[in-house]
Amino acid sequence: MNGNRNDTSLNHRMLAMLRAVGAGRGRVSCSSEPDLFIDGLSCGDQFAAHALAHQGLVRAARPGLPGELVPAVLTAEGEAIVTARQQAAA
Repeated sequence: MNGNRNDTSLNHRMLAMLRAVGAGRGRVSCSSEPDLFIDGLSCGDQFAAHALAHQGLVRAARPGLPGELVPAVLTAEGEAIVTARQQAAA
């Protein structure tokens, strides 16, 4: 995956989640099915949150205990997608 691919598997909600994480507003639970929180609130679409993690676009910034909330960060691939979308919109 890279920022130049056709990201048809990512909908507008998922892209908004990526932008929020990229802006430092996300936290993720330490779990095999990580839940995503934006601005302290649980994302309403945890299926999308799980997909972003399993696609390797979002990850925990540091290890944590099971269930602990830690800062979420974009992976290099997630950042490339956000950057490509911002450049395309400009």
